[in-house]
Amino acid sequence: YGDFLLCNVYFPNGKKDDVRLQYKLDYYDAFLDYALKVRKQGKKLIVCGDFNTAHNEIDLARPKENVNESGFLAIERAWMDKFVKAGYIDTFRAFNNSPDNYTWWHMRTAARERNVGWRIDYFFVAESLKNNLIHAHITPHIQGSDHCPVTLEIKA
Repeated sequence: YGDFLLCNVYFPNGKKDDVRLQYKLDYYDAFLDYALKVRKQGKKLIVCGDFNTAHNEIDLARPKENVNESGFLAIERAWMDKFVKAGYIDTFRAFNNSPDNYTWWHMRTAARERNVGWRIDYFFVAESLKNNLIHAHITPHIQGSDHCPVTLEIKA
């Protein structure tokens, strides 16, 4: 898209076992290498998708109860920190630092009705696009999945 590249990515889930968790972490590292390569080529990167990790405590309803669960493990969250330090902005948090904003809810426990969720779906942009941000939204009222849509508005 002209000056930027849009990557819509589904990052692996690591809950099955330690082998799957390592696969997820390796995938994260490979993606970061790709993102850095794209940036070196002069492209601005927008990354959206299911990262399968809640980055910070504010990003899930019950952080203390989930600290040992894949999706909120310290090692997964450390990669998210590394991604941000590499020059990527969590666009939703650029506009909204309120708790209770989630993008995924467990379907079998009626978690959505109680808003006991996780924010694992993101739009990240390269810092070079910071001045292009207009707004980022989470739309929990849109049904049809255990996830809800997230949107990003940018100016050209």
